[in-house]
Amino acid sequence: MNTKKINNSEFQDFPSLKTSISSEEARPKRVDINDLLTRARKKNDRENLGNIVFFGFFVAVICTVGIILSF
Repeated sequence: MNTKKINNSEFQDFPSLKTSISSEEARPKRVDINDLLTRARKKNDRENLGNIVFFGFFVAVICTVGIILSF
């Protein structure tokens, strides 16, 4: 079996795979738990508001149908 020896000098023409420094600085190093909790609370508040609106619409439809059927 014949093997070819690879020299490191053949791979020097490839660009570096390192990321740029500016993109690393823009990203925070740690996750702030308060930001995560705030985001979760806002999402929960939006869901609660949607549920209240849906329930109100349902009650309005039931009342309207009840009034129409009572005549």
